[in-house]
Amino acid sequence: MDVVFLGINDVGMRIYEWLCDRQNVSVLSLVTTKEQLELVEQLQPDLVVSVGYDHLVPDSILSIPSKGCLNMHPGYLPHNRGKSGNVWPLVEGTPAGVTLHYMDAEFDTGEIIAQRTVETDFTDTGKTLHRRMERAQFELFTEVWPDIVDGSIEATPQSAAAGSYHSIDDFRSLCEIDPEATYEAKELLDILRALTFPPFDNAHLEVDGETYYVDVEIRRADESDSETPEGLLTSY
Repeated sequence: MDVVFLGINDVGMRIYEWLCDRQNVSVLSLVTTKEQLELVEQLQPDLVVSVGYDHLVPDSILSIPSKGCLNMHPGYLPHNRGKSGNVWPLVEGTPAGVTLHYMDAEFDTGEIIAQRTVETDFTDTGKTLHRRMERAQFELFTEVWPDIVDGSIEATPQSAAAGSYHSIDDFRSLCEIDPEATYEAKELLDILRALTFPPFDNAHLEVDGETYYVDVEIRRADESDSETPEGLLTSY
């Protein structure tokens, strides 16, 4: 099978290298820019695989591969189409997961091939959830690959009215913490932990003309080695 690979991020590179090691698979090219899409037309592959590719692929390219164009999305579609699929489950309580789907003319709206939920926890940050979602993407793709090869995929259409979509502007807006706003305690903690992704500075606020960045760490009480507040009290 001739494949053109679109991407690349960490899990994309892992899947790309895994495909390159498969027998009876020829990865013809690695495409990372919008301008390089013309390679799909030149190479006429059987299949296009996208993992971490940031650009919308036009119909003129999608129609070329005989086995279609597949995308691995870090979100449990139809929830959290678009950007930052590791953030919104922590902020909005939507299901976290990963989805392999056919690509169509819009972002993350194509028929679903396979998907897997990823558990979340109140101690999660955007980074810890992202790492688990990376593992789930690789595991899901490698498990489904034999069905892709033998053509036994049974895809399921998505409901256009269901789910949610978030743009990069939604993420940027979330990062701007208003020091004058009123939040419920858990609501603010959910936002801050979702945006905690060291070494990146995401959540920020301005106080007295100075900009401050905020990360949080949440630990379970039964897993903490620190003394209880009562143990720190001093008698006078």
